[in-house]
Amino acid sequence: MQDIATKNTPDWLKDLNEQQKKAVVNVDGACLILAGAGTGKTRVLTSRLAQIIYQQKANPFEIICVTFTNKAAKEMRERVELYTGNFPSSWIGTFHSICLKMLRKNSNIVNLKSDFIVIDEDDQLRVLKEIMVVLDIDKDRFPAKQILKKIQSYKDDALTPDMVNEKKYCGGKMQAIYRSYQNRLQQLNCVDFGDIILLVLQILKNESDILKEYQSRFKYILVDEYQDTNIAQYQWLKLLSLKNENVNIACVGDDDQSIYGWRGARVGNILRFEKDFKDSTIIRLEQNYRSTGYILKTANGIIAQNQSRLGKNLITTKGDGEKIKINNYYDGKEEATGTCLKIEQYLEKGTPASEIAILVRAGFQTRSFEEKLINLNIPYRVIGGTRFYEREEIRDAIAYLRLIHQKTDDLAFERIINKPARGIGKATLQKLQILSRKQGESLYGVAEKIIKTDELSTKAKNSLNDILVKFSDWRYINEKENHITATKTMLEQSGYIEHWNNSKDVKSQGRIEALKELVSAMEEFENIAGFLEHIALVTATDKIDNNEMVSIMTMHASKGLEFDAVFLAGWEDGLFPSEKSMDESGIDGLEEERRLAYVGITRSKKYCHISWAKNRLVHGNWQNNIYSRFLENISPEYIDLHDNNAFTSSRLDYKWQKTDNNVEVIKKDDSDDEFKVGQRCFHQKFGMGTVASCDGQYVTVAFDKAGTKKMMSTFLESA
Repeated sequence: MQDIATKNTPDWLKDLNEQQKKAVVNVDGACLILAGAGTGKTRVLTSRLAQIIYQQKANPFEIICVTFTNKAAKEMRERVELYTGNFPSSWIGTFHSICLKMLRKNSNIVNLKSDFIVIDEDDQLRVLKEIMVVLDIDKDRFPAKQILKKIQSYKDDALTPDMVNEKKYCGGKMQAIYRSYQNRLQQLNCVDFGDIILLVLQILKNESDILKEYQSRFKYILVDEYQDTNIAQYQWLKLLSLKNENVNIACVGDDDQSIYGWRGARVGNILRFEKDFKDSTIIRLEQNYRSTGYILKTANGIIAQNQSRLGKNLITTKGDGEKIKINNYYDGKEEATGTCLKIEQYLEKGTPASEIAILVRAGFQTRSFEEKLINLNIPYRVIGGTRFYEREEIRDAIAYLRLIHQKTDDLAFERIINKPARGIGKATLQKLQILSRKQGESLYGVAEKIIKTDELSTKAKNSLNDILVKFSDWRYINEKENHITATKTMLEQSGYIEHWNNSKDVKSQGRIEALKELVSAMEEFENIAGFLEHIALVTATDKIDNNEMVSIMTMHASKGLEFDAVFLAGWEDGLFPSEKSMDESGIDGLEEERRLAYVGITRSKKYCHISWAKNRLVHGNWQNNIYSRFLENISPEYIDLHDNNAFTSSRLDYKWQKTDNNVEVIKKDDSDDEFKVGQRCFHQKFGMGTVASCDGQYVTVAFDKAGTKKMMSTFLESA
């Protein structure tokens, strides 16, 4: 303490800009540090912690500093130790690690022993399934993983069983399930991940002496990524901090980067900071150290459309840099080709592969980019996910296809003969393997023979016979019709799609989307044999080890990362912003999607490409697309348009058109052709139709044969 105090010029104050310095030096009171993307928030938070100690406001053990990840906590501890020397504090950590310390010390209050165990998801499901049997819950109609997800959401929202009033799900039995689950965990002396904060909340709310003890102990509270807190975390922080009027709490966050509403985060926590803490100060960090001017102006223009925000405007000293490049493609395949060829150009000019990223809204989009990068021999990695052809569901589907193509493929037979479960267990498979070795015949061959004997149980024999008959049918469809129809039929009749539909875990919908994308991928090949040969080459190439790789990821996975060149793909209404998000959450969903756009754009340091496709093959169905409404919020002066067609914005009342690598702004003529309700029109793909409604450049048409579709008027011709 004394050595720190005698330093003349603290290292942590060097090179800070005025706003950063203000956030670091003024350590007393409630303060919200609104830190935009790339503004040095981690440095500010750790510097503030060092400053508190330097000013002898508190000892290290009197400061609690909360992060969201162990990595962030470790980085913060290392930085503070670098500034101050030895830092003997155990109160820098994640919400869960700090609450776990509190819970172990006070476990007896919630009827737990101090050596309680924190169980993982597998154990949680085992406990829950036992309860479901006792309470007579239909596991097929209400899968355990889905119920567990609901229980976790209750805990994120700080709801105990007594507070749950769920009438629609599980026949109104959710409260009973939740209560029984909690009682069983208590009997086993166990807690799950959600309990760690929830039980500490109960202790602090019910035991005033313990609450006062912690409130007195912690003179200063520092919080990172405040915009990502859920309700339980928010309540915990308020309880610890509201001991008197002089609250010393500093929260660092960015309301414009709150993109995790789907997993419990509540942007409202950061928006109500001034109401929660009287006489609080808001300090805006707007000096961005990552990106060039055009990138930041574009991000600012998009996020400014949100109503639920505190407001800030990112600036830079790096100059304007290169303009945003908007690329319009005919379809998704052309988008992947164009994007990867541009990546190849960046690599040839010396940009490291590790400084290039492709960001997508949905996981299924990565497949076309992966294949094109492989064709161009450009190493890549999928961050936050698994490479398309390495996904479990894709490998399973390919095993089915291999067995349709070749009966003697024993490895494929072993992988899928009981996947999904159909009553062909290990004992049956073992008998088949023994016979196969004795007779020198394939597993499929001996299976065809054994079903004619009495060596298997009736159930196993019937199940085996049923799947063999189906394989025979799929081969017939493959030969007489085509491989696409055969694959679609196989996915349905095998029960594999139904298997993932019924599982309803967090990843199940993504798996189903990936399977549909697999069918789309097969359309490029003449038959199953050609496709399987392609897969063999792809997976062999995947094994090349190279640290210099292009990154592919969703925009959600990109938060906290940065790259010289970023390609934002699939900016089409319905895909991005996501139609599902808007349907489920309305305006709140749209605003979170807009924040996601802001995050995506601000990942780029020098070069930002945005692309959209007029047509896209999504899960085997062609979609005619309208460009993302977010593009309408980008000023034309920030854009280098890479498209020979006019790019029309009804909101801003102008057209963007490329002319000699610049963008010409053409005011819309009131006399431009506009479609009217009831007017007959023609579309090259969908044929003749009648205009049902008009909304600026968006027109809804009832086509004579293709049904009702919404599209841009530029795709239509007057009939």
